[in-house]
Amino acid sequence: MIRSGNPVLNSKTFEIAHPMSGDQVMTLDGTVNKSLLSLALVVGSAYWAWNDVTLMAMTIPGVIVTLVIAIALAFKQSWAPYLAPVYAIAEGFILGTISRATEFAYPGIVMQAVTITFGVFACLLVGYKSGWLRLSDAWRRGIFAATAGIALFYLITFIVSLFGVSMNFMTGNSLLSIGISVVVAAVAAMNLVLDFDFIQRASESRQAPKFMEWYGAFALLVTLVWLYMEILRLLMKLNSRRD
Repeated sequence: MIRSGNPVLNSKTFEIAHPMSGDQVMTLDGTVNKSLLSLALVVGSAYWAWNDVTLMAMTIPGVIVTLVIAIALAFKQSWAPYLAPVYAIAEGFILGTISRATEFAYPGIVMQAVTITFGVFACLLVGYKSGWLRLSDAWRRGIFAATAGIALFYLITFIVSLFGVSMNFMTGNSLLSIGISVVVAAVAAMNLVLDFDFIQRASESRQAPKFMEWYGAFALLVTLVWLYMEILRLLMKLNSRRD
């Protein structure tokens, strides 16, 4: 069974998609190329949003678009070649506007977050490709459970906040809040390793159709954006303690 902690990659993802024939199957190189293209779309739209303050109004619509696309692709992976690029562009608008606002409050923080994010990504990728990071079923299940727990925790936090309940231990800069952010960022980073493994094994199985390259790129982007946001959140807490 192929398993990943990424909520958009699970044991059923590639089972429900059947390849056509020959070169119409998913390949690792194809997924890498589409991942790079998706990342370029994110960076391009983020740069645009960063330099155009009028696009701040696109933040909420961007969040809605990404949520709708994520839900749609969870049920219809064959739409990935069309929706994954749109998701990347919308995600870029969100990251651009949030990063700009954060940079205004804490100058230099965005570059730190970007550097750390890609540094972690590169180290994990090298570790995985070199065989230093070995995966076991128990480890996969542990990360999957931790990811599900974090998602549930965030959902509960959001719901109670709607009723005016303060969650300072999550949003504040206490040592507990910082510790929580470190744990969440670590879980997000470990999900990248699971995604590397999941995509590689799915590609090597020669059983997934070509459009799943876009779906794999979309799934990897989801985790990478999550990691960036958690690192940015952590850096904000650390910087606020210096004020």
